[in-house]
Amino acid sequence: MSRIKNIAKKILLPIVLLFAVNYISSFFVVRVDLTKDQRYTLSKPTKELLKKVDRPIFIDVLLGGNPPAEFKRLQTETKQLLEEFSNVNDYIIFNIVDPLESGGTKEQIAQSLMELGLTPASVTIEEGNSVSREMIFPWAMVNSGSKTVKASLLNNSLGANSEARINNSVQQLEHTLADAIYQVTITDKKSIAVIKGQGEMDDKYMADFLRNLQGYYHLAEFNMDSLHQQPQATLENLKRFQAAIIAKPTQGFSENEKMILDQYIISGGKTLWLLDQVAADLDSLQNDNFRSLAFPMDLNLDDMLFKYGVRINKDLVQDLISTPVTVTDANGEIPLNWFYSPMVASLNNHPINNSLNVVKLEFANSIDTLSNGIDKTILLQSSNQSRAVGVPRNYSLDEFDNPPNLSEFSGEPKMLGVLLEGQFNSAYSNRVKPFIPDAMVEKNQYPNKMIIISDGDIINYTYANKKPLVGGIDPWTKQLYSNRNFLLNCVNYLVQDNGLINIRSKEIYISLLDKQKSYEQKTWWQLVNIGVPIVTLLLFGSIFYYVRRKKYGH
Repeated sequence: MSRIKNIAKKILLPIVLLFAVNYISSFFVVRVDLTKDQRYTLSKPTKELLKKVDRPIFIDVLLGGNPPAEFKRLQTETKQLLEEFSNVNDYIIFNIVDPLESGGTKEQIAQSLMELGLTPASVTIEEGNSVSREMIFPWAMVNSGSKTVKASLLNNSLGANSEARINNSVQQLEHTLADAIYQVTITDKKSIAVIKGQGEMDDKYMADFLRNLQGYYHLAEFNMDSLHQQPQATLENLKRFQAAIIAKPTQGFSENEKMILDQYIISGGKTLWLLDQVAADLDSLQNDNFRSLAFPMDLNLDDMLFKYGVRINKDLVQDLISTPVTVTDANGEIPLNWFYSPMVASLNNHPINNSLNVVKLEFANSIDTLSNGIDKTILLQSSNQSRAVGVPRNYSLDEFDNPPNLSEFSGEPKMLGVLLEGQFNSAYSNRVKPFIPDAMVEKNQYPNKMIIISDGDIINYTYANKKPLVGGIDPWTKQLYSNRNFLLNCVNYLVQDNGLINIRSKEIYISLLDKQKSYEQKTWWQLVNIGVPIVTLLLFGSIFYYVRRKKYGH
C-alpha cells in the first residue's frame, strides 16, 4: 500500500505543482523581444496612446486569405503588431479579412472598395515561366463609434522593388495604425488657421488636404485684415491658433500683416509656408502660341524670411526627373516633357519624409539657407539632374521638344523645402515698427518650428494639368504622389506634442527570399524538408534497435 502511495505521490505531486505554477503564471504576462531591431517592442508614445483608449476600437485588416508571398509577410507583421496592441489594451479588437470573398464577383467588390477610396495594389506573381496579376487591397479600417479611419498599409516608393516596398511598409506599420487610432479617439483637437486675404489658392485645389487635416485639428479661415485697422486685436485672435498655414499667396503682405505673423511666430505659433516667388502657371499657356512669361513676384516677405534664416530665390527649378504635361490633338491626349514639374524623391532623413513616395511640384523655386543659429533640415530637394533658371523668361509647351543638354543638368540638387527649429529673433527687432504691440516679443522664449516649401502648388496634388486625378493616380507616371502624407506629416510634426510622428523613424529590416533562386531550388528544398526528417527517424530507430539488441540480446 505504501508503495502505491509513494508512486501516487511522485506522479500527483508534479502534476499539482505544474497546475499551480500555470495558474499563478496566468496572472503575469512576460514578453521578451529578442529581435535585433526590437520589432515587437512598441514605442513609448504608442503605449501611452493605447493606455488612454477607454472604448472598443475595431480594426479590420483587408489582407486575409492567401496573398502573394511579399504581402503574406505584411499580413503576418500586421497581425503580430496588432496582437501587441491588444496586449496593452483589451479594447483593441482586430480581424484579418479577405474583402474579395464578401459576396459578389471580384470585379464588383473591387469596384465598391475603390469607390470608398481604397486604392488597390496590382501585384505581379511570377511562378517559373508563368506570370499573373492579382489585385490586393492593403488597407485597415479603424472604427470606434461613428468614426472610421482608412489606413493604408502599403508605402509605395518610386523605383522600389516589391521587397523594398514591403520593408518600407512594415517599417511604418506602427505609426500608420497608431495614427489611425489617434484620429478615432482624439477629443481635444487643436486649432489651425488657414490664412486668407493675399490671394491664396482656391479652396477646391486644397480641399483633399484640408479634409484629411480635419481628422486631427479644428480648421478655420483667418483673414489677416479681419479687424480693419486693429492689428493688435488681429494678433490676439491669431494667437488662439496653434499653427497657421499660408498656402500660395499671390499678393504682397502689408507691414502690419507681416508684424502680426512675426509676433505670432515669436510668441510660439507654428507656421507652414507654401510660397511661390515667381508668377508662372499652366493656365497661362492657354493661348494661340502656347507661350507665356514667368516673372518674379513681390510678396514683401523677403526680409522677414531672411531674418529667420531662409531666402527663396526668384528662379525656376528644372528637373529631368519630372512629370509630363499633356496636350490634346486628333489622337487624344499626349504627354510632353515638362521639366518645371519636379518629381521629388524622399530623402528619408526625418520623420516627416521617411518612407514616402515621390512628391509632385510645379514651378518650384530654389532655397538658400543662412547661418543664424537656427537648425535647418532639408525635407525636399531636386535630383542631381536639375538646374535653376532665372526669370523673367518665356516658357512654352514646346520648350523641351529637343533632347536636353545633360551637362547643363548636372549641378547640385536644389533645396525646395526646409524645416527650421530654434529660438527665432523677431524680424522687427531694432527696426521701425508699423504698430506698437501691447507686449513686443523680441525672441522665442522656447524653441519653435516652421517649415518653408518653395512651391504653393504642392498642396494642389489631386490635380494634374488642371484636371482631377482619378483615384489620385497620375495616368502617365502611374504614381500615387505622397504630397498629402508629406503635408500631414509637416503639420503633425509642427503641432503634435505626443511624439507620435517620431515613430516614423523606427527602422525594421526584413530579409525576404530570392524569388528566382527559391524557384530554381524548389525541388532540392522539398527533398530536404521531406527526406531529412525520414532519414533522421530511420537513423535514430536503427541506433535504438542496435543498442537494445546489444544490451538485452534480442
